[in-house]
Amino acid sequence: MCAMIGASRILHALAVDHLFGLPLAPAAVKSSSGNPWVAVLYTWGLAQLVVFAGQLNAVASLVTVFYLLAFAAVDLACLALEWASAPNFRPTFRYFSWHTCLLGILSCLVMMFVINPVYSSGSIVLLLILLLFLHYRSPTSSWGYISQALIFHQVRKYLLMLDVRKDHVKFWRPQVLLMVANPRSSCQLILFVNQLKKGGLYVLGHVQLGDLDLLPSDPVQQQYNFWLSLVDKLDVKAFVDLTLSPSVRQGTQHLLRITGLGGMKPNTLILGFYDSCIPEDFFLQDSAFCSASVAQDNEEDEYNFGVDLPSLQAHFPPVRHVESPRWLSPEEYVGIISDALKMSKNVCLGRYFFQLEGEEKDSKVDGSNRTIDVWPLNLLQPDSCDYEDVCSLFLLQMACVLNMSSRWRNARMRIFLNVETISGSQGWVMNEETFRELLKKLRIRASIKIVPWDSVVHHAGPQEEPGQPLSEDFLTAVNTLLIEHSSQAAVRFLYLPRPSANSNQAQQYINQLETVTNNLGPTLLIHGVTPVTYTDL
Repeated sequence: MCAMIGASRILHALAVDHLFGLPLAPAAVKSSSGNPWVAVLYTWGLAQLVVFAGQLNAVASLVTVFYLLAFAAVDLACLALEWASAPNFRPTFRYFSWHTCLLGILSCLVMMFVINPVYSSGSIVLLLILLLFLHYRSPTSSWGYISQALIFHQVRKYLLMLDVRKDHVKFWRPQVLLMVANPRSSCQLILFVNQLKKGGLYVLGHVQLGDLDLLPSDPVQQQYNFWLSLVDKLDVKAFVDLTLSPSVRQGTQHLLRITGLGGMKPNTLILGFYDSCIPEDFFLQDSAFCSASVAQDNEEDEYNFGVDLPSLQAHFPPVRHVESPRWLSPEEYVGIISDALKMSKNVCLGRYFFQLEGEEKDSKVDGSNRTIDVWPLNLLQPDSCDYEDVCSLFLLQMACVLNMSSRWRNARMRIFLNVETISGSQGWVMNEETFRELLKKLRIRASIKIVPWDSVVHHAGPQEEPGQPLSEDFLTAVNTLLIEHSSQAAVRFLYLPRPSANSNQAQQYINQLETVTNNLGPTLLIHGVTPVTYTDL
């Protein structure tokens, strides 16, 4: 009777915490005086079943085995806390150490099998089944996880071992900082970059405008749970880093400098495109954010760290309207690009990614009907003919990385080489063979398309000064050429020219990029400053 009353309290606690769902739900009921009478009935029924065994020795062996297994589990928990070096774990037992924990675990296990090997094996199997059930089916709790302490301990140790001085181009991978103004209009880009990271660091950055001197508390700290819940909903493997700054440009500089730790720091900055397109609200399109999933969200996860689906939807503001003022000026946007290049970060600008389909977590797209188009030549520099500079090779590497991801693995990759044929020279044939040999060395599987662009270069006209703006006819001709050859591609990789040091030309720079990529579909403009290819053994 003593064991039955004590065990019923434990059963009641398990039911209150919803650890085993509906089977134990009635055990949470208690009387007005606080007695868990339903849990007592549950325990009485289980005890009665054990009594039906009819042999006290059999019952005694079973109870002893379970007690020893419970003691071994307690020792294992203490051993994990000791190895995790948790500061709040301060046992008062004078002779406590990880050696005594390990000795206790081994002693309990040996005694279990000495008493009854069959019961011992069955109890361990039952324990593992309960652990798997708790791992996959139980709701998120708020009482802490020993696994988090162990992971922290190991991650800190390995981060110290990750020495940036030992970096080598052979093992380069994109480590991305994606700046997000409003996730409502950026979800497709977030999902796409998740495919582009190739096992590297992926951080969502956001700048909250404000001055901490004028505020009673830091507003950024309260937003982290909403952004982390967004990451969970989108099912992307990303970290979140937020900052408070008087301007978006200063905030982006802060994030580029301080995001990451040790050898895991961003080497690539990705921005959305600065244009006048009316953004779409992705929250209204994805089923994960629809109201129909609110009830399911509440049923599956009662402990959601204070952020349910309605709260998540209400936290992020509506998408920008045409009349709405912009937080970012053209000069500041181009300044962010220049700052990143000065800090030796690669820069990517994503445009029209709201048109990209098949990136949702429940999508079955395998890329077999997709095409990745790469234009490695600087299309805004008509006299350029270098396909093997650092930026062009970076384009190829990023396209190849995307082609290796799960949803793009079966996509076809095409590389377009722009040549002038009107002169009658056959030098471009030799350049094509050289480029094919380069692709072979880099082990990039792609088809090469030769595109004559004499008519396009004809529109450029002579340029007396490097800063002289390109003619509208030339930019339109480039855009027409791209649409003609890449209109059916799923995504396009284009060469992003370096912006001028003169801030007065910021609007002109944006206008050129906007004209070239007008109505082109999902496009990634890339300027790489990092050597990423290596052909030596």
